[in-house]
Amino acid sequence: MDRLENTVRPYAWGSRTAIPALLGVTPSGEPQAELWMGAHPGSPSGVDRGEGGSSLDRVIAADPEAELGAAVVDRFGPALPFLFKVLAAGEPLSVQVHPDLAQAKAGFAAEEAAGVPLDARERNYKDANHKPEMLCALDEFSGVCGFRAPALTVALLERLAVPGLAPVVEVLRAKPEPEALREALTWALTLDEATVVPLVAATRDALLREAGSSGDAADAGMLRDYAALADVYPADPGLLSALLLNHVVLRPGEACYLGAGVPHAYFRGLGVELMANSDNVLRAGLTPKHIDVPELLRVVEFVASEPAVIRPRSVVEHPGEELYPAPIDEFRLSRYRLGAEGGRPLPTDTPQIVLCTEGRVTLTDVTGEQLTLAPGESCFLAAGSPAVTASVEDGAHANLFRATVSL
Repeated sequence: MDRLENTVRPYAWGSRTAIPALLGVTPSGEPQAELWMGAHPGSPSGVDRGEGGSSLDRVIAADPEAELGAAVVDRFGPALPFLFKVLAAGEPLSVQVHPDLAQAKAGFAAEEAAGVPLDARERNYKDANHKPEMLCALDEFSGVCGFRAPALTVALLERLAVPGLAPVVEVLRAKPEPEALREALTWALTLDEATVVPLVAATRDALLREAGSSGDAADAGMLRDYAALADVYPADPGLLSALLLNHVVLRPGEACYLGAGVPHAYFRGLGVELMANSDNVLRAGLTPKHIDVPELLRVVEFVASEPAVIRPRSVVEHPGEELYPAPIDEFRLSRYRLGAEGGRPLPTDTPQIVLCTEGRVTLTDVTGEQLTLAPGESCFLAAGSPAVTASVEDGAHANLFRATVSL
């Protein structure tokens, strides 16, 4: 059992209080956006096995089969296949999309061949991997996910009655779905700033007007969420892009899965996020970062879909484990809610990272070794580790998230 020392990424959109509150530390006053747990070379977790500190990626690279197991190495290669995070959005993240595996490999190879530095602002592909991901809310979490059906977006935009939105309404009405969605997103991303600024302001005012007159709390919340984007990014096309997407609110314990090509953005909230081991992001607004419109349009899947809210289901063969099912093998997310029922055995046949998000969890292996995790603390268990039981003190309760792979 390796206690992990993890890095917090201070992106500008991060909450200043959520991650410090989880960790029980005093806020620094700076935004703290993502707590990374894993072996991604961008911010690998630290481990110490009594011979001086090292990083998890180096530990795994020194003996992949011992750390990951032969089956995982054969299936996914000699690196940890997933990246685990705590994500804390205090302001909206960029409207973004992730490439599939073939697109990531081709894009990374092309930028490497062109000599684009990995840290260059215009770099699109930081690695050659895809980035499907799952987010599970720890508190109420809102955002947008996937294209809304064109007819429903037309109804929303007509309700706003902003003259400058008429071109996109016409496109969504007149064209077949994929073409309509492509043209609508292209229109939003290619407006000049002189057009964007007054249009975003007018759209914001219309959203707040409709929110104020709405008799439905969920509807009013959606409209205010959209309007808030203009307060943070008044000269950015991100609000116009986001209006094409489904608004989603996750309650604590609910999750959503995001596959390749699905445009999405997170607005506010605290959650755990599990993804393939990648940092590839193509952006469509709500960001001061690089936006590559042609590459983005090449990667986006122009298909309307209704976002599915995922709720955990019990795993019969692993008592106490609640699985968040996802159509991906590189990662598998589950949760243990620990309490009066006593200790719960954790499977140790695959490499895993476990994260405590509430209470205090004691991990005890068959040799008697113990490790206690407080909220925000995590540990790595190599494949084939001695059997481990997770427990809490009498009368206490805790939440433990488990990140691993499917074989």
